Amino acid sequence: MLSGISIWQLLIVLVIIMLIFGTKKLRNIGSDLGGAVKGFKDSVKEGEKDQEQKRIADEETSSSNNSTEKDKNNV
Repeated sequence: MLSGISIWQLLIVLVIIMLIFGTKKLRNIGSDLGGAVKGFKDSVKEGEKDQEQKRIADEETSSSNNSTEKDKNNV
């Protein structure tokens, strides 16, 4: 019965969408969507970079605190 969508059905849907919206509007939608995806990826990379920098700073702070405590114990 419902074996899925064939290539012909997809092509018919694509032609109808092109007739409704037009190729120029579809191109604009595609470029806007691409820009949004690129912005999202850049934000994720920036967030990961900030997280890594914070982790490194926290490790440096904890290691300097540990060495300070050892110096106090030796005195």
